[in-house]
Amino acid sequence: MSVSADTSSAPAAAVITEPLPDLQLQLLIQLLDEDPRAGLPLTLTHPGGLLHGDAIGHEQWKAEWARSLRQVEGEGANLLAEFPETVDQGVRELHAQEGDAEGARLPRWIHLRDVTLITGSMSAISLPLWRGRLADVSGWALGRPQ
Repeated sequence: MSVSADTSSAPAAAVITEPLPDLQLQLLIQLLDEDPRAGLPLTLTHPGGLLHGDAIGHEQWKAEWARSLRQVEGEGANLLAEFPETVDQGVRELHAQEGDAEGARLPRWIHLRDVTLITGSMSAISLPLWRGRLADVSGWALGRPQ
């Protein structure tokens, strides 16, 4: 009895997989996006360590981003202040060209303000704003560590 391998067939197509975001966290972020004044204290685990702050909606993040950069002098700061809105406009135009209903999609990004990042090798780092991929969040809890 002999077994032979058939090497004449085409190679199998590569399959690219991406981690899936937590559906409950996506829906929570979607709720935050509906109220521009809403914020919710969250603690996240992700590849960089432990992160906690107030989760805010995308529009609020853009407004706070622009406000912080408008306090910096120079033309470059003004250009950067408008950067998130410019990107959003480009994405909206792309989706319109493709006939894709962008509003029907669940959020893929999470935005935090008044952030503390804790890593294993460094002391805590404070950041005014943070944006990260929801697919990179491996765990989350309501509230901040005490």
